[in-house]
Amino acid sequence: MDKAQQILKSVYGYDTFRPLEKDIIDYVVSGHDALVLMPSGGGKSICYQISALVLDGVAMVVSPLISLMKAQSVQG
Repeated sequence: MDKAQQILKSVYGYDTFRPLEKDIIDYVVSGHDALVLMPSGGGKSICYQISALVLDGVAMVVSPLISLMKAQSVQG
């Protein structure tokens, strides 16, 4: 079992990744930059959190979440 799979189980309690999550994590962990567009609930946070836990150093995530939350509350 690789480190990402171990973290998924030990930290998040899941046995398997959802579609594309493992591919994205493997891509980032192998040293590539990634721009990932996924729908709400698509597994974005698992992708960046596990990648950050697998790699040494600091991870920087740029996310429009606060803007999205504000936009939804105005429209809602």
